[in-house]
Amino acid sequence: MQIFERINGFYLQNKKIFTNFAPEMSWEILNNYPKEQICIVSDKSLIRHAQWSAMPELADIPVLWLEVSEATKSLDTVAQIWDFMFAHHLTRRGLLICVGGGILTDLGGFAAATYKRGIQYINIPSTLLAMVDASSGGKTGINYRGLKNAIGAFAPPADTLIDPKWLKTLPAAQFLSGFAEILKTGLIERPDLLWDRLLQYDLDTMPLDSLTPMIEQCVAIKERIVQADPNEKGLRKALNFGHTFGHAIEEISISNAPISHGYAVVYGLIAELYLSVTKLGCPKEPLQQLTQLMLHYYGRPNCKCSDMEPLIALMQQDKKNERAAEINCTLIRSVGDPVINQVISPDDAREALDYLFSL
Repeated sequence: MQIFERINGFYLQNKKIFTNFAPEMSWEILNNYPKEQICIVSDKSLIRHAQWSAMPELADIPVLWLEVSEATKSLDTVAQIWDFMFAHHLTRRGLLICVGGGILTDLGGFAAATYKRGIQYINIPSTLLAMVDASSGGKTGINYRGLKNAIGAFAPPADTLIDPKWLKTLPAAQFLSGFAEILKTGLIERPDLLWDRLLQYDLDTMPLDSLTPMIEQCVAIKERIVQADPNEKGLRKALNFGHTFGHAIEEISISNAPISHGYAVVYGLIAELYLSVTKLGCPKEPLQQLTQLMLHYYGRPNCKCSDMEPLIALMQQDKKNERAAEINCTLIRSVGDPVINQVISPDDAREALDYLFSL
């Protein structure tokens, strides 16, 4: 049995830093379900991942292996998961275990939330992005007609099991994608809690173990915000910083050269930091600091000036908008001081994109 330590509904494995929390058996939740009422959905690329051997508790549970990409995040794939659960006769007392990155946990969570009007599911994130963002908070969903996460449900997982050892074989691009959400969290929290430390890290030499406290901190910050505003009526919108522009850039990149969610979030953060400076008087230093990080690690976005109007059109269809055709952003007055529901004009968006494309 692997020993995990519980953190506000989350687990991290074998890390002494979390001694303030009582250790529990990580798989205790499985005792609440007959084994024949449990199914797994996972990313096919993980079939030979060494971490599967560290989860003997999942042996002999049927697995649906999916080829996962952004295109997988569709109603057709959700139907495939539904069919899998029907084939294994899951009732409303069943459990779906989602093992993979953010696309997989979004998909699996939505399938579970809608199967027979909702069954329980747990997430086992295998990427940094999923650990610090996608696998927690209860947002599930799929893309629809070119719009990111346009169809979905708020359906919190019964548990999220986080084991940092999954990160050992992540490609650099996947690591950077997850690190983007850590950067976002640092910008909306008090600078002394995270941002100041992030600026001191050299990602080229940073040991993997040093990520564990950051994962813990990001999970704790998100959990606190979600508990206060589970359905995103107010405070939780702070977590959308960088995502209005980021989601549009992610969608438009599909026709150029697809980029990962985290890369798009970094570009979105640059654009929304620029607007934070010009519209709210945010100091320029965070924008300058993040611009340097972007240029060094993420490179420039592959968008063109001809993409500007399509990007604005996508932002006007963003699910976060409260009125038709408006563009609603989260901005910051300074690091740690987010301001939600900032409606910007198309001209504001063009100015921010001009800045981003000029870098």
